[in-house]
Amino acid sequence: MFKKKECVAMLLAGGQGSRLYALTTKTAKPAVPFGGKYRIIDFPLSNCVNSGIDTVGVLTQYQPLVLNEYIGNGLPWDLDRAWGGVKILPPYQGQKRADWYKGTANAIYQNMEFVNRYDAEYVLILSGDHIYKMDYDKMLAYHKQKGADCTIAVLAVPMEEASRFGIMSTNSDGSIYKFSEKPKNPDSNLASMGIYIFNRKKLNDYLIADENTPGSSNDFGKNIIPNMLAAGEKMFAYPFEGYWKDVGTISSLWEANMDLLGENPELNLGDESWRIYARHQALAPQFVGKDAVIENCNITEGCEIYGTVRNCVVGAGVKIEKGAVVTDSVLMGDAVIGEGAVVSYAIIDTGVTIGKGAVIGEDKATAKGIAVIGEDVTVEDGARVEAGAMIPEV
Repeated sequence: MFKKKECVAMLLAGGQGSRLYALTTKTAKPAVPFGGKYRIIDFPLSNCVNSGIDTVGVLTQYQPLVLNEYIGNGLPWDLDRAWGGVKILPPYQGQKRADWYKGTANAIYQNMEFVNRYDAEYVLILSGDHIYKMDYDKMLAYHKQKGADCTIAVLAVPMEEASRFGIMSTNSDGSIYKFSEKPKNPDSNLASMGIYIFNRKKLNDYLIADENTPGSSNDFGKNIIPNMLAAGEKMFAYPFEGYWKDVGTISSLWEANMDLLGENPELNLGDESWRIYARHQALAPQFVGKDAVIENCNITEGCEIYGTVRNCVVGAGVKIEKGAVVTDSVLMGDAVIGEGAVVSYAIIDTGVTIGKGAVIGEDKATAKGIAVIGEDVTVEDGARVEAGAMIPEV
């Protein structure tokens, strides 16, 4: 007899990531590289295993190949289990019909059989596009202590930014009495992080009801949460204090990478007490040429630096040739920056070649936007790519 699981995590990783444009035309957003040696999905997966949650369903849909290969059997995250572990859950053809996931709630609804298989008492719902470190076990203890039907992780944001988020209004005991999606005049600054814990049976009831409601968006924020509130269910906000960033846009992805830099970075990935695990390949140490200049950078293994690099996150296998100058940029890996090239305020995807003397972007202080070069693109010698330009993958 297999042992039941107290809590099963369901990780929503099927979104198209359209706001990342050139970075997601061939890759699901959670598989986008981050921080030189990670991918975005490493963060929720690592949080799960560090929190003692060893059963994770990863719901995929859009461009899943890279993500599926990357996760594999879950070994890098200690999620290669005979009972539990990490499982990829794509849309599939059931006995009655086959459906693409229509919304976040519908995606979970279609996979409740996975949750029920483990007879889990609680279901943790996660997004695959956030960078943060969080102990879900503490959130679960809070959920149980409050006797909640649903607990939603919240982050206090500046009041002037609250209208950009789903906002929870709470009583003094943390119970939620109102949820407002991007309110024009917010009465609270507690923003939903898109991290939920539900009692499984209660969640199942609401998912079934939502599925049978014509015209529903089949979404947690638009349907399930408001419906539970309206019915008077016990719902609580769990306050989170720490680094958290939604990296669903080019600017937020760039900012999160920059948050890794400096002597006291906002996001410390060197903390051994809460490791972020990833599928790494064995690489040679970095090679730095005698004339190279490196200032305030994260340089991953396997790189060769002969030029000048300032305020950059440089992924594995990047080569920056003599006379090249790269500033305020994210280089995701296996890129070549040609001799004399200038790269400023840019995101360079994997496998890119920047030709000799090419100019990408412009100084951050004057640029109108971040220049983005998609996977495997070759920029010709002497070419110019304007600030804010988006060059898609080949």
